[in-house]
Amino acid sequence: MRIEYDVKLDFRDVLIRPKRSVLKTRADVSLEREFKFRHTQTIWHGVPIIASNMDHTGTFNMAKALSEHRLLTALDKFIPLEDWKNFSDEQPKVLLSAFVSVGIAESDFKKLEEIMRFAHIPFLCLDVANGYTERFVSCLEHLREKYPSTVIMAGNVVTGEMVEELILSGADIVKIGIGPGSVCTTREKTGVGYPQLSAIIECADAAHGLGGQVCADGGCTTPGDVAKAFAAGADFVMLGGMFAGHDECLGEVIEEHGKKFKRFYGMSSAEAMERHHGTVADYRASEGRSVNVPYRGPVKNTVLDILGGIRSTCTYVGAHRLKELSKRTTFIRVTRQLNEVFVPYDVDKNR
Repeated sequence: MRIEYDVKLDFRDVLIRPKRSVLKTRADVSLEREFKFRHTQTIWHGVPIIASNMDHTGTFNMAKALSEHRLLTALDKFIPLEDWKNFSDEQPKVLLSAFVSVGIAESDFKKLEEIMRFAHIPFLCLDVANGYTERFVSCLEHLREKYPSTVIMAGNVVTGEMVEELILSGADIVKIGIGPGSVCTTREKTGVGYPQLSAIIECADAAHGLGGQVCADGGCTTPGDVAKAFAAGADFVMLGGMFAGHDECLGEVIEEHGKKFKRFYGMSSAEAMERHHGTVADYRASEGRSVNVPYRGPVKNTVLDILGGIRSTCTYVGAHRLKELSKRTTFIRVTRQLNEVFVPYDVDKNR
């Protein structure tokens, strides 16, 4: 046993210090990035924000809506094959802005093989809660060998040495985050985790040294948090809770006491496991919570609010392009109140 005494920070622990700027308007800021991926050598252009591959947000409707703004969607791995076939026939261009998600079970690989036969999808998301196992690395190596021209995002991890191992094993993008998500209870159930801002800073440094990229996954509850993630060095930012509750999300609108909600739960919650596996296996505990989030209408309003917030951040520090934000950022540590409670982000309330 050992203890590390170095300070580790979350989004709430810092603010971004403003700097002199020559930007005249937020409209002068470009949020599009261009990446050349290490293993495929392909080039991608777009806004590097990804809807999470949770079944609530990783839907075809979400992919269609976000692609109009050049954002990406990691599609839920539980989508039936028939739905994949239908959408691939109807909206093949939308899938160019989508990740197909896969776990490490043999059934996941068989389903992936079926999907890749009829759908042209440039991105693959190898997704598990614990990216530190030898089995996970072996699965990544297998997928890299089988799909050499597909960009692979793999995770989740939170330390630089594991980021390096995953990149060298075939990942183009490494997903960063253990426990920061709004409906994730991994830190409470296991005691395992890493403050998200520090994890991004350290993992981005490791990835960029090898020509790879990182995706910050979890912990963002406001547009300011998304800006902080990019400022810390994230190449992509994945959002679940901030995209929850919209028309494009899975589930019906619920009305309680005159207010409208949608159901949102973590993919390791009891509700998710019962929905997709029939039960919670007796050898594990659920590591997610279920909540009702306010119904928010079309996701377009939230997308524009997030992008507007990031542009405003860039104007405060004089970054003409999103790529420049991390180079122009100085974080200031701040004190914060203890026992703060997560409140899902509501565009209308925060206007």
